[in-house]
Amino acid sequence: MTRSVQVSEAQGRGDLQAFVAFPYRLHRQDPQWVPILRHDVAVALSRQKNPFFEHAEAAYFLARRERRVVGRIAAIHNRLHNEFHADRVGFFGWFETVDDSEVASALFAAAAAWLRPRGLTVMRGPASFSTNDACGLLVEGFSSPPVLMMPHNPDYYPKLLEAWGFAKAKDLLAYQTTDDQLPPRLLEGTEVLKKRYRISTRQLDLGRFQAEVETVKELYNASWEKNWGFIPMTEAEIDHLAKQFKPVVVPEMVLFAEKDGVPVGFAIALPDLNVALKKNPSGRFFPGILKILRAARKIDRVRVILLGTLPEWRGKGVDALLYRGIWENGYAKGFRWAEAGWILEDNFPMRNGLLRMGFEAYKTYRLYDKAL
Repeated sequence: MTRSVQVSEAQGRGDLQAFVAFPYRLHRQDPQWVPILRHDVAVALSRQKNPFFEHAEAAYFLARRERRVVGRIAAIHNRLHNEFHADRVGFFGWFETVDDSEVASALFAAAAAWLRPRGLTVMRGPASFSTNDACGLLVEGFSSPPVLMMPHNPDYYPKLLEAWGFAKAKDLLAYQTTDDQLPPRLLEGTEVLKKRYRISTRQLDLGRFQAEVETVKELYNASWEKNWGFIPMTEAEIDHLAKQFKPVVVPEMVLFAEKDGVPVGFAIALPDLNVALKKNPSGRFFPGILKILRAARKIDRVRVILLGTLPEWRGKGVDALLYRGIWENGYAKGFRWAEAGWILEDNFPMRNGLLRMGFEAYKTYRLYDKAL
């Protein structure tokens, strides 16, 4: 006889600790899973510390079988998304479960029951919390670990979603390169671009960090506004993210493209801290932070996490110029592998540009929808 599953909303400190802790037990035998710091997860989930909750609300649910946690999920109402897209989409995220359709179904049902009374007609995910955060379910590329701020999950997750009626909404692609030389056509093309349009690049000035963050704010929302699923980041969210990453930023890997001194695009590549985080399987801050700091000195991988240009400068090669700068600076700093992503499956200009620069698609993440 199947032991019944009970799902309840996480209430109080003990439940929230259980919500944070569950993946560390569930995935400890998965050689590809990366244990991010539990402290960082708790901050992200905190309604007081995460500025996402200035325009959103969420509920956290735990599934238990005989008092043992066997799954978790968050139901998310992002008011900013609905205002921006004029739709009624609710999200689910922070999804983790044992390989059991009864558990997964109970979790999805709990999230859907929380979303429906809020007038939401579609449940989309996973997104923890939005497309500005870790999002998508890994459906191809299970043989290598995820990079910084990208998700990873067991290969049985897709069948659990599809069994409950979820269908593909959009695929997100990640590209990698290990090339030690840039294609000659890229070098020639970017030289022509610089002369034709008088475009130059410069690196981040850490001494003017807050002013640089303000420049990113101006460029970010304008650069991605028309992308599927895009949600503008508020000033508070960008400030929060900048504060988190300032200690690990490599100035040479954050570039601005400028036309006569006026920014028209930017690119941000960050060292892949997941390499160091894997050295701390418990995810606990102490003494794990000592292992992480030691391992961080040997990181030779980066993730190109953002690259965008103002709409009027798309298709002119500014993206190639930024990629060239990231590659050349990164190689000089000792980085030998890079991921670029994620890229929407139907963003063919960006996908084709990456292929011309020597990248190859190696992971596919999927966002799913289900009508409520």
